[in-house]
Amino acid sequence: MERIYIGMGSNLAAPQQQLRNAIEALAQLPNTTLVGVSAFYQSDSLLPGQPRYTNAVAALDSTLTPLELLDALQAIENDQGRERLERWGPRTLDLDILLLGKRLIDEPRLKVPHYQMHLRAFVLYPLAELAPATLQLPDGRLLSDLLAGCPFVGLERLPQSL
Repeated sequence: MERIYIGMGSNLAAPQQQLRNAIEALAQLPNTTLVGVSAFYQSDSLLPGQPRYTNAVAALDSTLTPLELLDALQAIENDQGRERLERWGPRTLDLDILLLGKRLIDEPRLKVPHYQMHLRAFVLYPLAELAPATLQLPDGRLLSDLLAGCPFVGLERLPQSL
């Protein structure tokens, strides 16, 4: 089993409920154990004019291959009404593989670690709730260093009720 961290986000159709539904779906994946879920955070969209996002990170242990996991995550997104109309558009659910064990993956359909996670407070702070600060990414960077370079600005930690 490998430890996998999944970034979750939603800014349409009851975002907190979308994340709760996604957590339930992640817990049902074959050959996978849901290990933990961070608190929910709210943040502004990266693009102006969109509703605020609700974000969280889930930790899984799984024996699924990277592409099996990606397909499963996209099926969960689709089941929850995800439409891929534009790359940075609003969405009912976005599930991203942030880290997959110590693997570096650079395939047409999948890049791990997630290529912009180091720039996103709404990813790093929830991740830090589940992973030790000494977590080392496959490229050698430490989570603690990424946090130090990404201030807790524009985030609101929400009271969580699963």
